[in-house]
Amino acid sequence: MSEVTKVILDAMGGDNSPGEMVLGAVNAVKEKKDLFVYIVGKEDDIKEELAKYEYPADQIEVVHAPDEITCHDAPVMAIKQKKESSMVVGLRMLKEGKADGFVSPGNSGAVLVGGQAIVGRMKGIERAPLAPVVPTINGVSLLIDCGANVDARASHLVQFAKMGSIYMEHVIGIKNPRVGIVNIGAEEEKGNALVKETFPLLKECKDINFIGSIEARDFPYGAADVVVTEAFVGNVMLKLSEGLASALVKMIKQGLTATPISTLGAVMVKPQLKNTLKIFDTTEHGGAPLLGLNSLVVKIHGNATNKEVKNALFQVESFKKNDINGKIREHLLSEKEDV
Repeated sequence: MSEVTKVILDAMGGDNSPGEMVLGAVNAVKEKKDLFVYIVGKEDDIKEELAKYEYPADQIEVVHAPDEITCHDAPVMAIKQKKESSMVVGLRMLKEGKADGFVSPGNSGAVLVGGQAIVGRMKGIERAPLAPVVPTINGVSLLIDCGANVDARASHLVQFAKMGSIYMEHVIGIKNPRVGIVNIGAEEEKGNALVKETFPLLKECKDINFIGSIEARDFPYGAADVVVTEAFVGNVMLKLSEGLASALVKMIKQGLTATPISTLGAVMVKPQLKNTLKIFDTTEHGGAPLLGLNSLVVKIHGNATNKEVKNALFQVESFKKNDINGKIREHLLSEKEDV
């Protein structure tokens, strides 16, 4: 029998909390018998949602947390003052070793602050980046960093590239993943001060497959498997990609139903179109892991539905199975031995 993966799910703080959080957990444990979920939040509200479903009761436990961190709370103050919030209670449980990972739809800043302040960074990791897997025409790419470190330094980006390569190879299964740095042109001499300082450092890294600069327009085509940037640019790229994808889907639907003839054609192409659009559904890949912490913290969208929640819980299982933290620590140790 395989080892059980335990995940802490913050059920509060999201647009669809706790309903979609609970349903995601229920669907996850129905699919996987070796998954156990602690659902943290307001006990009465969570149990009211759980009562709507049939599920293996021995795979879910409700942990009461009376307080909640909202999107309006200042991250640092919220983590310090709301010690009985679902987020802080869940992160403390993770630090205490009660689970293999933590998933939250809550305040992004608070997740980042709490992850680093409560769970803590691995020894040797300078900054912990958010790294979502983003669908592309040729599969998926890892965008690292997309929101955690706005004022990153060159040494941070080098670590991002190395951690991203480990994740893509051992979780996504891409051997020798291509690493690119986001730039305003393909030429090596282009870029701002950070890119110009980072580029030669990445070229010197023998343990990554660095392919040079990539432009933002090449990102949806899968020009690199690991796309390295600081958080300001990464977050803009991610939000633009998500918004553009949503707008295009809306425009396609409007076009297909504009006339009786186009509506008839839509009926014929609907199955194939549905399959194509599914490829670009970000919820299929779970959330954005905060890499480089002592234990796994995953940030999902504030408006996450049960499908994204379920896939984020599965993401923790994959992270544990492939011992990503162990591989990152091993990599850091081998670096020190080489110095």
